[in-house]
Amino acid sequence: MTSIQKCGVIGVGFVGATSAFTLSTSGLFSEVVLVDMNRKKAEGEAADINHGISFAKPCFVRAGDYGDLAECGLVVIAAGANQKPGETRIELLGRNRVIMSSIIEHLMAVNQSAVLLIVSNPVDVLTYMAQKMSGLPAGQVIGSGTVLDTARLKYLVGQHLNVDSRNVHAFIIGEHGDSELAVWSSANISGVDLADYCRITGKDDSFGAMQRIYENVRDAAYSIIEGKGATYYGIGMAVRRIAEAIVRDEHSVLPVSSMISGHYGVDGICLGLPAVVGRNGAESVLDIPLSQDELFQLQSSAQKMKELIDELGD
Repeated sequence: MTSIQKCGVIGVGFVGATSAFTLSTSGLFSEVVLVDMNRKKAEGEAADINHGISFAKPCFVRAGDYGDLAECGLVVIAAGANQKPGETRIELLGRNRVIMSSIIEHLMAVNQSAVLLIVSNPVDVLTYMAQKMSGLPAGQVIGSGTVLDTARLKYLVGQHLNVDSRNVHAFIIGEHGDSELAVWSSANISGVDLADYCRITGKDDSFGAMQRIYENVRDAAYSIIEGKGATYYGIGMAVRRIAEAIVRDEHSVLPVSSMISGHYGVDGICLGLPAVVGRNGAESVLDIPLSQDELFQLQSSAQKMKELIDELGD
């Protein structure tokens, strides 16, 4: 029997290790198991977190193998190959499909009840693969989707308007990548339409200002990677937020990636769309209002995902 107080993390590179840290110190779990091909690294990460756990809530972090994930109610998959110089995106995806296939095969042999949270990139395609390979119900296999992108949007809008980002209500949806889009048509500040808020406060809400914010969100990872080589703190916090919604059965609305069936005329792929997230994963996908232009952009993003999957021969 699985326990929602036990969590597994597969892959402890930058993103996996940071996620392990945020999850272990969240107070959500009594035990976190780290699985990695490099057992020594998993042991080192576990020891490093355990040495500071007295500053947080009690949680035992340990290195393990797939058999140790049998009782985990949530398993985070952060494993994947890095792109080699000169390697095409499709070649990288081919290698990551092999890695994901191996992970799912080993995991399904010991645990078919856990919610799977895919964090490896490209997250939408790998979430699709994980769901197809596992055969689990669609909502039980989710990806981090555009949860981090949406947090970036809220932060930048908050900075632009000089308002608490927690009071910014807006979404980035679609692919976690270059074809994602901002849903400006329903954006608001604590219920006040974005355009009205800007008019009241004298802030610039021109197309140019909003486009710059969107582009900074879309290109954020490139900028961070240029500066420090990788992104991991933001996604680590996003993983914790998604885990909270699952463990506490919050039924929170988060733009996770999950299998889409008929929403916005899209079918049979995984994309980041607002979904009600609870104990069972993505329990329902919401069709939030979109302008005609936003709908076109979303369907274009979906088409890019379909073409990539078709190119892989899946």
